[in-house]
Amino acid sequence: MPDEDITVIVNTAEDTWVSGNLVCPDIDTLLYLFSGLIDDDRWWGVKGDTYHTHDALAGFGCREGMMIGDVDRATHVLRSSLLREGKSLSEAIEVLGLRMGVRARVLPMSNDPLATMIMTDVGLIHFQDFWVVKRGSPRVDCVVIEGMDRASATDEVVDAIKSSDSVVIGPSNPVTSIGPILRLRGVRSLLRERFVLGVSPIVGCEPVSGPAGKLLSSEGYSVSSCGVAEYYGDILDLFVVDLRDGASPGEFDIPVVVADTLMTSVDKSMKLGEMIIHELNRNI
Repeated sequence: MPDEDITVIVNTAEDTWVSGNLVCPDIDTLLYLFSGLIDDDRWWGVKGDTYHTHDALAGFGCREGMMIGDVDRATHVLRSSLLREGKSLSEAIEVLGLRMGVRARVLPMSNDPLATMIMTDVGLIHFQDFWVVKRGSPRVDCVVIEGMDRASATDEVVDAIKSSDSVVIGPSNPVTSIGPILRLRGVRSLLRERFVLGVSPIVGCEPVSGPAGKLLSSEGYSVSSCGVAEYYGDILDLFVVDLRDGASPGEFDIPVVVADTLMTSVDKSMKLGEMIIHELNRNI
């Protein structure tokens, strides 16, 4: 599928300001992926990046919670400069995408400030502090998205969903990566009018990566593919679960496809993508 045929709606509730610049982790991962800059050993940041600025700041006593590379920081500096000039986040990301040669549409879910906060046994902390600084170790009591009551999806996001023939929810963290998008006013109702295929990020009782298990439990859902499907609710038309998952299709209220969802190589990733496109073409 050509990149220009793909639109990605991206979570912004994990964005945070670091040393005077706005860091948009989910958005930047997509920009680096589509531009070929991604560090494909870690799947975040820029391949071969250096950390001279980060180290120099540490030498001055300014300890950043996130380890930010020099090229990566340049992205943050330009984005923040554009925002200070009065551009919206959507406009700033469009500029960055054009300058990186990105052909896919990478859309921030909202231009309104949002923050994913985790209530833990050490207090209320930003998601980045929970996951990056404290490495996900605190107990999680609940997840709070600050600013959600005032936030709205961008016009570009609304138009993208309305004009799409199908939507894929990737195997990302359902609570903090996908959940904030679904909580924006009107998004769920729009998705109910589309064919939506979801891919489970859980195999058995464990997330493939990240803190999805802790966060699902804190929201009252089982740490399982069934729990993820229940979390997404009535927007799903088809759900893809891993062949090692162990869940029976009869446990779900929606049609289920079993496949190898562990994308441990380019070849396996392409096979999963081909299967998803085949299912979309078969169902729409």
